Amino acid sequence: MQSLRKILSRIERGEATPADALAATAARIAELEPQIQAFASRPDALLPGEGPLAGIACGVKDIIDIADLPTRMGSAIYDGWQPRADAPIVMALKAAGATVAGKTHTTAFAFLDPAPTRNPHDLTASPGGSSAGSAAAVAAGMIPLAIGTQTGGSVIRPAAYCGVAAIKPSYALLPTVGVKPFSWSLDTLGLMAASADDVGAALAAIAGRPSLDAPAASLAGLRIGIHEQAYAGAPEPASAAALQRFRELAADAGAVLVPHDGPAALAEAFHAHGPLQDYEATQALAWEYAHHRDALPPKLRAYLDAARATTPEQYDEARRLSRRGRDAARDFFGEVDVVVSYAAPGEAPDTLESTGDSRFNRLWTLLGVPCVTVPLARGPRGLPATVQIIAGFGSDEHVIAVAKALEKRVEAGA
Repeated sequence: MQSLRKILSRIERGEATPADALAATAARIAELEPQIQAFASRPDALLPGEGPLAGIACGVKDIIDIADLPTRMGSAIYDGWQPRADAPIVMALKAAGATVAGKTHTTAFAFLDPAPTRNPHDLTASPGGSSAGSAAAVAAGMIPLAIGTQTGGSVIRPAAYCGVAAIKPSYALLPTVGVKPFSWSLDTLGLMAASADDVGAALAAIAGRPSLDAPAASLAGLRIGIHEQAYAGAPEPASAAALQRFRELAADAGAVLVPHDGPAALAEAFHAHGPLQDYEATQALAWEYAHHRDALPPKLRAYLDAARATTPEQYDEARRLSRRGRDAARDFFGEVDVVVSYAAPGEAPDTLESTGDSRFNRLWTLLGVPCVTVPLARGPRGLPATVQIIAGFGSDEHVIAVAKALEKRVEAGA
C-alpha cells in the first residue's frame, strides 16, 4: 500500500515533488485498475494542489458530487449526471492540497447490490460495500487515501475485508451536503488509508483540526472495554482470532482489559437501526422508486418494497430508542478509555455476489461515535481479519491515538 505519511515525508525532504508523487500514483492506477476495477470515472490528469496534502491522490466515492466528474451512484439511472458544484467534503479535500484521483465504485445508491470492484487480496472474494472501490483502491496501493460513507457499516466493513485502516468519525464531523443520502440520521463520511497514522494526518488536514493528528497513546494502564456485541450474533473464526490477538497485544503492553457488555439500552438501539434506516431510505430514494423502480437493482428494489411498510409510529419509536441508546452510551464509554469489538463478522465473503454483513457496525453508526479499524490477523483463507477501536462521541483524537499505539505494537512484532 502507499503510505500517505511517507509520501509527504519524501516531498518535505525534497526527494520528490507533488507532481512526482501523483505521476507514480497515476502509473499504479493504470497498471492495476483493469483487474481491480475500483474507479467509476477518472480525470484526464492528476494535477498537484497547494496545502499540507499536496501530492496526495484521493479517491472519492461515487455518491459524492464533484463538479468536473459525473456522479453515477452505481446506477444507470444517473448515467451522464454531471453536478454543477463540488460537495463541501471535496472542497475541503482540495483546500488541503489533495488531488481527486477519480470517483470510486459504489454499490448502487450505497446499498447491497455489488459493485464491479474486486478485493486485491483475492479477486474472487468480496471487497465489501458500499464503499468497495475506495477500500480496494487503497488496499491495492493505487492511491494513498480514499473517502467513503457509512450508513450501516460501509466504511469499516470494506476496510476490514480489504485490510486497510479506516475511520468513521463522529457523526457530522465531516459534512454530508452534496452526498446522496440514504438515511440522514445515520449517513457519515469516513476515510481509508494504509494506516491509522495516515488516517489521522489526512483527517486533521481535511477537517482543519490539527489535534486529530494525535501522537500514539500509551497502552500501559489504559482501560479497554472488550464488547463482543452478543446482540449482533456470533463472529466467525477469523474475527474471533483477531480479537484474541488484540487481547494479547494490549495485555502485553500493560493495558487493563475489561469485559464490557453494556446496558440493555444499547441492544435496543442496535435493533432500532433497521426501522430508522428503512423509513428514511424510502424518502431519500422516493424519486428513484417512483420513476425508475424497474431500473433499480434487485436487492435495493426488494428492500424498498418492504421498507415502505415502516410506519411513522415505528420510526418514532426507533428514534426514541436511538436517543435512549445515545444517552446510555455516555456512561458506557465513561467507564473505560476505549472499547474494542469486531470490525466485521469474519473474512471477506468468498463470493462477489455479497457485500457482507454490517451487524457489528450498525450500533456505532447509530450512536454517532468514532471507530478506527486495525488489521491484526489473517483468517483461514488468508484474508485480513480486523478489529475496530471505538470511543465516545467527539473522542476522535483519542481513538486515533490508541489505534496508532496498537499499530506500533504490530509493526514491532510484539
